[in-house]
Amino acid sequence: MSVPYNNQSTIKSWAEDDRPREKLLKRGKQALTDAELIAILIGSGTQNATAVELSRKILATVDNNLSLLGRVTIKQLTSIKGIGQAKAITILSAIELGRRRQLSDAPLSQSIKQSQQAYDLVAPFLADLTHEEFWIITLNRKNVPIQYKCMTKGGFSGTIVDTRQVFYWAIQEQASSIILAHNHPSGTLKPSSEDIQITNRLVKAGQLMDIKVLDHLIITNAGYYSFADNGKL
Repeated sequence: MSVPYNNQSTIKSWAEDDRPREKLLKRGKQALTDAELIAILIGSGTQNATAVELSRKILATVDNNLSLLGRVTIKQLTSIKGIGQAKAITILSAIELGRRRQLSDAPLSQSIKQSQQAYDLVAPFLADLTHEEFWIITLNRKNVPIQYKCMTKGGFSGTIVDTRQVFYWAIQEQASSIILAHNHPSGTLKPSSEDIQITNRLVKAGQLMDIKVLDHLIITNAGYYSFADNGKL
């Protein structure tokens, strides 16, 4: 949709079918573009830009990638002319609500048989972070997740992993096996030498404790790397 803009042009002056709210009511939420959905969130534009145009500017800052939008901060949003703190908070709240919805869709009653299932379980926590976190999933004898938990948080390039802390919690949960997971904020899916060392150390400790390490996932907002799938365990 292309609408010539002038100082008198607002969304209210558009054809009714082109207005985001009316479009949603008549045609359903699936009919709206990403920019139109964000426009509904921010509610209004400025004297020189409609809400949809402001939304397009927001999306342009993340190359129209909604996954990257999940990583923006209030400071980054408010740096866009026309986006104040209230609008930025509304956008971030909607993103967080979507993330929590993903979490509620991840059942703990299903046996994990492949790396994709483990990724789906923890990716909503890790994929959009700008710092590293190290998580473990504890599983019972049937490979059904018991619980998942962040063990440590670090900086952009790494985090410290305490072997004793990992297995202390695994024992408390009466786990038969565990899956390791951490994120790479840089976006690279290649394991570092430290990643390999940590994995080997935890695998050996697990053998002594009779708690098998089934996999170690490296997670980014573009996907994941599985040590098990790549024969690295």
